[in-house]
Amino acid sequence: MDHAATTYTRQDVLEAMIPYFHDRFGNPSSIYQIARESRAVVETARAQVARALGAEPDEIYFTSGGSEADNWAIKGIASASRKKGNHIITSRIEHHAVLHPCEFLEKAGYEVTYLPVDKYGLIDPASLEQAITAQTILISLMFANNEIGTIQPIAELGAIAKQHQVPFHTDAVQVIGNVPVDVKAQNIDLLSISAHKFYGPKGVGALYIRKGVRIDNLIHGGDQERKKRAGTENIAGIVGLGKAIELATADIPGYNTRLRALRDRMWKGIQETIPYCRLNGHPEKRLHGNLNVSFEFIEGESMLLLLDDAGICASTGSACTSGSLEPSHVLMAIGLPPEIAHGSLRLTLGRVNTEEDVDYVLEALPGIVTRLREMSPLYQKGRG
Repeated sequence: MDHAATTYTRQDVLEAMIPYFHDRFGNPSSIYQIARESRAVVETARAQVARALGAEPDEIYFTSGGSEADNWAIKGIASASRKKGNHIITSRIEHHAVLHPCEFLEKAGYEVTYLPVDKYGLIDPASLEQAITAQTILISLMFANNEIGTIQPIAELGAIAKQHQVPFHTDAVQVIGNVPVDVKAQNIDLLSISAHKFYGPKGVGALYIRKGVRIDNLIHGGDQERKKRAGTENIAGIVGLGKAIELATADIPGYNTRLRALRDRMWKGIQETIPYCRLNGHPEKRLHGNLNVSFEFIEGESMLLLLDDAGICASTGSACTSGSLEPSHVLMAIGLPPEIAHGSLRLTLGRVNTEEDVDYVLEALPGIVTRLREMSPLYQKGRG
């Protein structure tokens, strides 16, 4: 129940990767036969990614994952645009792979505007328009939130950026296979993806960079990736990413129909059996497999431990911040007080989940919440 954190590698993806660990191990930068074979499969994967995004193959650059892609987009544009301006616009609910590079740039003298969101986690396009100045060099707004699942009006936000001639980047790590992407129709200039979120391998991702966008390198060294990203290519990982994105985008409507039915079954069951709970994120404009619920009077980490004892894998927010004792910055941004934010649970469904899985959660969760509430001094006071 934590597919937003990561997914397994599909068997057919794994099988496509295996030859490039041993038999076909050539370095794509060499000129002999096995090296040329490696170069060919890299370009095949590049074309697969491009087709999935509505892009051109030479606009796709492979990275080590979503965090590198986000860092490259933000720091690369900031460096290349130093003479034009020093202002970046993002939002308060971005993944830390966007927030931390922005904070890093603030220390270097850049100015960053963090747009607020409403109670559902949506950005008001008017607030974006008002934030743009003559010094604005980049707008970076995530496509869909990893914690609460809210999907932004990306095409509208991108159109505003385009009108003001400001490069528009979106972290689309949670989107692939869940929402159709067309970088041209949605006015996207840069877009980050990560293979392990759509049943591909960990440690590989990509950054789409629209032709004509000026961006400096993040990693310097050799001439790989058309002199844009140094380092010997992760051939097996790139092959896996290409195969995974091809499979993940083959039937998005069918996949979503199944996930939504399971998610709605789970939310209905929670509402019927557990009082004092609330849904976080937009009720409709959200990822179909995402269910983020706050349970009053209890603490999320304890809930996770008891769920784990029952064999249920879940999260209180982003897997990347699971070691933090601070309440989720996303839940705080949508207006939840810290004590309620701390009692939140993220359940995210995937390909392998069944109605039996959902029913098992609905059997285990009410007792866990009741047990924790009975130990909470806030419970008797709050419900009274």
